[in-house]
Amino acid sequence: MTFTYYGHSCFELSLGGKRILFDPFISGNPKAADVDINSLNPDYVLISHGHSDHIADAEAILKRSGAFAISTYEVIMWLSKKGCENGRPMNHGGSFKTDFGTVKLVNAVHSSDMPDGSYGGNPAGFLINSREGDFYYAGDTALTMDMKLIPLWSKLKVAILPIGDNFTMGIEDAIRAAQFVECNKVIGVHFDTFGFIEIDQEAAKQQFADQNIELILPKIGQSMKL
Repeated sequence: MTFTYYGHSCFELSLGGKRILFDPFISGNPKAADVDINSLNPDYVLISHGHSDHIADAEAILKRSGAFAISTYEVIMWLSKKGCENGRPMNHGGSFKTDFGTVKLVNAVHSSDMPDGSYGGNPAGFLINSREGDFYYAGDTALTMDMKLIPLWSKLKVAILPIGDNFTMGIEDAIRAAQFVECNKVIGVHFDTFGFIEIDQEAAKQQFADQNIELILPKIGQSMKL
């Protein structure tokens, strides 16, 4: 399993011989100016909710690559109206078996509307069970007791959690989230993109370490084996 970070909450996993891109927001992120979206050729695109900082490049990438989209019903219907018809609509609690593993849609506490202001449904997170290990991407969320359900379904290799505060969990709640999902390796996302979510990276790593949890804060463009 290889993780590549493209900034904000956008990342790609190489898993089971497939490339899975999450929450494609690149072209609108000045800090990701060196990332060429035309160089991305995912097999799947998973989208947690409809906010533009998670879906802005989805249409362009899906149409060019022919990737298969997985998201909530409302997001998939919105994309289909734009000509992205290769996708799977889901809702909370549902699972979908793919050739890289099983995708389960789980709860996230946030908001969601589409870039054009239309209804975006409820936001979600993703739990993926695979032969190479299980991982949880929380999406944009507050801390929620529903996270305590995650260990009933999987033994996580890594949890990918928002840590920037203001719009999502901050550091302290992300530590609690890691404890809830019983995972001692966390990749932080949704931080430092703009002023509201800037963090002290070294202090954040230390706070996690104090609780015996490893916090990884990847650089944009960085790839790592998990």
